[in-house]
Amino acid sequence: MRVISLNLNGIRSAAGKGLYPWLENQNADLVCLQELKAQAVDLSPEMLNPPKLAGYFHHAEKKGYSGVGIYTRHRPDRIIEGLGIPDIDAEGRYLEAQFGNLSLISLYLPSGSSSEERQAAKFSFMERFMPHLENLVASGREVILCGDWNIAHREIDLKNWKSNRKNSGFLPEERAWITEVFDRLGFVDVYRRLYPDHTGEAYTWWSNRGQAWARNVGWRIDYQIATPGIAGKAKSAFVYKEQRFSDHAPLVVDYEWEL
Repeated sequence: MRVISLNLNGIRSAAGKGLYPWLENQNADLVCLQELKAQAVDLSPEMLNPPKLAGYFHHAEKKGYSGVGIYTRHRPDRIIEGLGIPDIDAEGRYLEAQFGNLSLISLYLPSGSSSEERQAAKFSFMERFMPHLENLVASGREVILCGDWNIAHREIDLKNWKSNRKNSGFLPEERAWITEVFDRLGFVDVYRRLYPDHTGEAYTWWSNRGQAWARNVGWRIDYQIATPGIAGKAKSAFVYKEQRFSDHAPLVVDYEWEL
């Protein structure tokens, strides 16, 4: 089972950069998308249902903003759109597809880099999302949470960690929160389980400023975070960088798992 996660920074922009021909060649079973920046009426037939895949979406109410999606080769038993928290759901940040005992989730955790208000909104999301993560663990289901978490967990996860210790995405409170997701709740950082020492090859996002892409001054902020059972079935993973579809790169993980 191949699972791909990608922040698109606009689905229409990514489509124009060759996303769909690439995706058709990946033989992915499940694809999680973040930052659609589009409403349902904006999506072409290819965006709605690429070849051999069916699309499901949770759009933000605000036009040209946020939004998440899932493409699947397999018919889900259930789709859950949103968390049931009105202000969070208005931003289109959570979509869950259930297949038997497996839940696949496309998650777009807020960025706090643009203002103090958005950082406060990020902390509020994190506080209110933790009980949902606890409930996912308590459900006994296998879970893969794919997405842009907007947090670099450890120093190994970004190039310039020393100069970013007071910046959103690498704040001590954010790092402690995601550590709790791993250490207290027992979720597994799938890529790090497979490749505990990878540095530059693990980055998934690069600023558009200062030649960051050319110099590989990146951050690892896109994850597949899973319950231990299915995390243990992950056999290989890579970040695809041969083509650029957005300021993020696709994270591809292959699991020994049948839907």
